[in-house]
Amino acid sequence: MTKICLKVKPGARKNQVIKKEDGSFAVSVTAPPKKGKANKAVIRLLTDYFGIAKSKIRVISGATSKNKIAEVSDA
Repeated sequence: MTKICLKVKPGARKNQVIKKEDGSFAVSVTAPPKKGKANKAVIRLLTDYFGIAKSKIRVISGATSKNKIAEVSDA
């Protein structure tokens, strides 16, 4: 399992993932930060970025914050 730090920008103009020099990720999603929609969009975007299944990624910290920690399962 790998933990990654995310800085999420909900309500952005476009969906994108940018890896920063420090190893963290800046994630912009068009979904609003209401009822978990932005978190679901972040997971969906990360699955495309890493090329893995949705079940392999979960937000373990910061569910209601812009700063999140996600866990990516290797197996």
